[in-house]
Amino acid sequence: MRRALAVTAVAGAAWAARRALNRRIGKSPLWPLPALDVPVSGHSPRRALRALIVSRTQPAQGVLELVLESPELPAWTPGAHVDVTLPSGLVRQYSLCGDPADEGRYRIAIRLVQDGRGGSREAHARLAEGAELELRPPRNRFELLPAPSYAFVAGGIGITPILPMLRAATAAGADWTLLYGGRSLDSMPFLDDLAAYGDQVSVQPEDEVGLPDLGGLAGAAPGTLVYCCGPEPLMQAVTAAAHDPGAVRLERFAPSPAPGPARAFTLELRRSGRVVEVGAQESTLAAVRRELPDTPYSCGQGFCGTCQHRVLAGEVDHRDDLLTDQERGESMLLCVSRAKGDRLALDL
Repeated sequence: MRRALAVTAVAGAAWAARRALNRRIGKSPLWPLPALDVPVSGHSPRRALRALIVSRTQPAQGVLELVLESPELPAWTPGAHVDVTLPSGLVRQYSLCGDPADEGRYRIAIRLVQDGRGGSREAHARLAEGAELELRPPRNRFELLPAPSYAFVAGGIGITPILPMLRAATAAGADWTLLYGGRSLDSMPFLDDLAAYGDQVSVQPEDEVGLPDLGGLAGAAPGTLVYCCGPEPLMQAVTAAAHDPGAVRLERFAPSPAPGPARAFTLELRRSGRVVEVGAQESTLAAVRRELPDTPYSCGQGFCGTCQHRVLAGEVDHRDDLLTDQERGESMLLCVSRAKGDRLALDL
């Protein structure tokens, strides 16, 4: 009996010690060495959300509208977008185009781009009503600032972040107009939503009237803010036509035009002890993946944050529209950003 009790006590002590050791190793895989700082390791620090697709409709030719519901969906403000994880694992960004007052409900719209990178094709083919979708909490880099008046310009699917702005501007009592262009009426979503605003909205399909007439922007009243979302040529034209280029706010679907020619640089990967040469015509991400092929990425355009990594030394030429000033002080997006000088060191 005593022997059995002794064996049991020894086994219990061994189990407790093994459990404690596993906990210590879990906190620091290199224990007994000190725990290293947790790197920004190729995933968004924002928590994942789960939502149910409760409606799938087609508000225009080639446009998919989804309504998502979940009690855990955070509040948002006009201009915000969410990162959506598609069934394949691709991450794509879509503007919220519903009403912020609808708690627990998001609305997004996705234009089908046949010759794109595959995200929209997958969304149209695989996102079905009744399915669960993973997304990340909203970000807003296109915030609607207070102003006495607004001039809104939207091109095609660029109407999505503008829709909730119209509600907010109306509720605030601000004067506003919307110029909405597109290839044709049947390709332009949410025309029914816009009809309620009457002559504050000018709809200009290209196949009927040509390119949008931006002449009115030059004569906008002082203090008017201009909000534009759409293709890059439209945004460049709006900026050129505006009474004050500093009053223009833009939301892009593609990376901002590069500020200048790229140059080659040396990249040090401190954790793995490697040095990589990044060519002038390749991305930092492509160079890293030559040495570390499992380095994760998704959008490849500086929007989703999947390839965000900590910078240990060197000055970064940030070419994204995602990171905050604080995040830019300590990290970079490998897919679009580069070194300003000859060398960068990353926590990789």
